[in-house]
Amino acid sequence: MKNYNRVMLGRKSIYAKACFEGGFAGTDFDLHEDLTGKFTETWRPFNAAYIPVYLKIHPDKSRVAAGLACGAIWTVSKMLRPGDVILSPDGTGRYRVGEIEGEYSYAHGEILPHRRTVCWHDAYIDRATMSEALRNSTGSIGTVSNINGHAEEIEALIAGMPIPAAAAVMTSEGLIEDPVAFGMEKHLEDFLVANWSQTELGRDYDIFTDDGEIVGQQYLTDTGALDILAISKDRKRLLVVELKKGRASDAVVGQILRYMGFVQEELAEEGQIVEGAVIALDDDHRIRRALAMVPSVSFFRYKVSFQLLRA
Repeated sequence: MKNYNRVMLGRKSIYAKACFEGGFAGTDFDLHEDLTGKFTETWRPFNAAYIPVYLKIHPDKSRVAAGLACGAIWTVSKMLRPGDVILSPDGTGRYRVGEIEGEYSYAHGEILPHRRTVCWHDAYIDRATMSEALRNSTGSIGTVSNINGHAEEIEALIAGMPIPAAAAVMTSEGLIEDPVAFGMEKHLEDFLVANWSQTELGRDYDIFTDDGEIVGQQYLTDTGALDILAISKDRKRLLVVELKKGRASDAVVGQILRYMGFVQEELAEEGQIVEGAVIALDDDHRIRRALAMVPSVSFFRYKVSFQLLRA
């Protein structure tokens, strides 16, 4: 099965031209050693082995940043397979289409030394022609993001065809979502992130950042991407936020507990505790009963207002 991923070629696509001309894509993160034979079949053992290495190189970084870096190296170097399609921004509002050709290789002393050979096609996709859902997915933070859920649209854009009108969206949990509903949830998430400092949670927590860039939005875990990862201003508490577009069901409790378990095991520093927050339009007696037994998870309702002001 062909997979589709958005791959960044350096911060702000600084190495895009060199990658296009050299026929490769890659990662760096200052991990300067040949990793041939070091990649495990799943990312967790690789992260467990190399997060300590990364933190020795970057003692000022958090385990959150280290997890992102090691996960990106593993994904580009191991998970991507020959034949997979990648979209990489060229820095001008377009994405160049490429196809993974070779296995991992190490280019000592070169930019993005952890490399994959790529056949870059003479095909570009303008960001303006993408559906809103695909723009959101390709705009996710991090070096690489999976965009398999938009395969039909991507193929249509590559072929110069109209975007399928009723294309469904595949979420990180593998569920088919109505694109309108999916877009609404993503709007709420982006709005919450943009206005975080004005919310009740923003008084006590900051969304995780690394080098001034938000990395705590859609943070990848082994059971899907959590919506928001925040840290208390005293750095003692990590907060997992799960956002639902309408009424939350009791199923969200299990979902957020899985994310919290991941954060506790993989990201929390010594002495840090992990809490959760569910944000939804409404709740019911089932989720209230479930949350009553989980004091580490809070529930918040959001309210959307709309006004027309005479000019």
